[in-house]
Amino acid sequence: MPALHHVRRGSGEPLVLVHGIGSQWRIWEPVMDRLAQERDVIAIDLPGFGRSPHDGTGPSVPDQAERVRAFFGELGLERPHVAGNSMGGGIALELARMGAVASATAVSPVGFWTPRERTFAQTSLQVSRRLLPLLGPVLPSLLRSPVGRTALLGQLVARPWRMDGEAAIEHLELLVGAPAFDACCEAFDDYTFHDAHQLDDVPVTVAWGDRDLLLLYRQAARARHVMPRARHVTLPGCGHAPFSDDPALLAGVLLESSAPVADVTAL
Repeated sequence: MPALHHVRRGSGEPLVLVHGIGSQWRIWEPVMDRLAQERDVIAIDLPGFGRSPHDGTGPSVPDQAERVRAFFGELGLERPHVAGNSMGGGIALELARMGAVASATAVSPVGFWTPRERTFAQTSLQVSRRLLPLLGPVLPSLLRSPVGRTALLGQLVARPWRMDGEAAIEHLELLVGAPAFDACCEAFDDYTFHDAHQLDDVPVTVAWGDRDLLLLYRQAARARHVMPRARHVTLPGCGHAPFSDDPALLAGVLLESSAPVADVTAL
């Protein structure tokens, strides 16, 4: 099986970062250097996204989690910390269910939706993916403009003007070209988070931007109800993909949730 493309920085406790559907490792770039000051940070491209080839991994969230667990073994990682956004958040929670991680942080995770909310998210992503190619050669110039980024990325990012223009171009190009996108998006039909008690032995943090317009912020209350033993954090002023909205806030949440036991005791 081909290796997953990944980028590794820093030293310390290993922390694996998992992106959402249609994204890639670079979405974590605004927080990676801060994390790398205290963690051995490993940001991956899931199979069929970014630079990782489609390797036959199934499209469901549990299937993707199994592939990430196999990746841990390929790198010799024994129960690293993991953080994921959106689909990656669901993957992080499934890895916690497997007992494969020391802690799990899920940022706006899939799985806490109603059927109508799930269909809204799927349709929004699918329509965007189909319409973006119609913009053709004007897309890069639009994304280099704060106004253009706001128009095109406002559903995902609360403060699109803070996002790097070249990073935005790459993000949307990879969204359009990701070979695993359609199957993973359709597989959401069968995924709802369940059996929270199976995660009781793993420290879990759920963080949600209060300006999330894709997996609407009201789903955070549902997550609190379903996972009462988890730590729940609101990210004020942040959207669904909060990386450039408030990098310092997000990095702080990730560092606290992935702190070794001795560090937590000292807090």
